[in-house]
Amino acid sequence: MKTVLKTFAAALLLGVAAMGVAKADPVKIGVAAEPYPPFTSPDASGKWVGWEIDFIDAVCAEEKLDCVITPVAWDGIIPALTTKKIDVIASSMSITAERKKTIDFSDKYYNTPTAIIGPKDQKFGPAPADLKGKVVGVQVSTVHAVYAKKHFTEASEIKEYQTQDEANQDLAAGRLDAVQADSIALGEFLKSDQGKACCDLKGMVAPDDDVLGPGVGAGVRKEDTDLKDKINAGIKAIRANGKYDEISKKYFDFDIYGGPTQSN
Repeated sequence: MKTVLKTFAAALLLGVAAMGVAKADPVKIGVAAEPYPPFTSPDASGKWVGWEIDFIDAVCAEEKLDCVITPVAWDGIIPALTTKKIDVIASSMSITAERKKTIDFSDKYYNTPTAIIGPKDQKFGPAPADLKGKVVGVQVSTVHAVYAKKHFTEASEIKEYQTQDEANQDLAAGRLDAVQADSIALGEFLKSDQGKACCDLKGMVAPDDDVLGPGVGAGVRKEDTDLKDKINAGIKAIRANGKYDEISKKYFDFDIYGGPTQSN
């Protein structure tokens, strides 16, 4: 009888352990709750799609992580990570020394230059002297906001917006003279009917690694070293096995890992 009871108890413990594994909490992948094509956007059904979604899905599949896309307001995305409302930030967040005071990052997974766009009927460049006296729009809590405040000190105003789309809309409406943001994101706007009608590329800003950083990484809590290691392993694996390039070719005709050539 004791043997039977021991066997039953052992089986019960194994069953509980198996249930624990099966019910492991998903990894909540935080993305900014706004359209940011071609990286992250909700489709007509509300499903999140885009290059960054495909990328993080591939990383999670490689490392057998149960990942769930979790939209969060951009200006609260780091607090959402530190308070464990999300577990990873995969939302085109640049790796910077300032952010690393609060969170940690995976290895870089893409890097693109920073651009200035403006009205088609105005001819100017991306240098600080070109933006003297102009109203420049940027998204709040981004490296672009920091860069503009540091370098465009003679602009008449650096105007901050909750979303990139709001800045683009104000530029199209004539309420801004220029917008600074990631070159690919602005390129998508310039391809739209509204963007084609109003605006064009003025050029790429001068590098500032202290502000713009070495590229985009996945944000993680400092203590989550195991998760960071898994994400890094997943990035390395999909770069090596061709999955990264396969995904990128669906969206870009250049190497997004290193970024397109900085030219007009």
